[in-house]
Amino acid sequence: MSKLKSNAGAVLQELLQDGMTLAVGGFGLSGIPADLIEAVRDSGVRELTVVSNNMGVDGKGLGILIEAGQVRKVIASYVGENKLFAEQYLAGKLDVEFTPQGTLAERLRAGGAGIPAFYTRTGVGTLVSEGKPLAEFDGETFVQERAIRADVALVHAHTADTDGNLIYRYTARNFNPVVATAGAVTVAEAEVILPPGALDPNHIITPGVYVQHLVQASGRVKDIEQRTVRPRTVLASA
Repeated sequence: MSKLKSNAGAVLQELLQDGMTLAVGGFGLSGIPADLIEAVRDSGVRELTVVSNNMGVDGKGLGILIEAGQVRKVIASYVGENKLFAEQYLAGKLDVEFTPQGTLAERLRAGGAGIPAFYTRTGVGTLVSEGKPLAEFDGETFVQERAIRADVALVHAHTADTDGNLIYRYTARNFNPVVATAGAVTVAEAEVILPPGALDPNHIITPGVYVQHLVQASGRVKDIEQRTVRPRTVLASA
């Protein structure tokens, strides 16, 4: 049965409720499910817990949910590009759980794999480990981290088939694969959507079993948070 839906807003309107936990793929503005994020904003849902590497920038990406006042808590590893986020956090309006980047990825992966918790050395002896169980393995201290399981996961893929099999391209293959597996319900947007059997099974990164709904991504400019270029060197003529 095809998982392709005609309208992202209609899909999310049926799924979203106040107080839900959303896991969102992407890294900054790279590989984010921009259409799905806008549909979340337009749904008017509030009191969300958002799990993502970071919260975009002011006015773009997940930053639009911060501006709309729809986010209650953020679980992320980096938030330095969003001024409004920082203002709300420092004012006590936003609950933030900082998680080391690799730990965040593993918490999402564990959630998708049905592993409730794991131990890591990352964060031992820092604020990250406060209040968490510690254990010793082979003479080293490790901290227990709980897996993350989201109510809804939102991801962006480059290519998909109507069975929900996904292929990511370049930087979009960052948090999207682990986010896709961590949702009780996963909604994917894809730039190219093909019929069943059109994808080489060896190239599929997220199997369709993890994806419940698929929508066509709109053609849009892919924003970059910061563009740094090297000054052009002008060679003297001989």
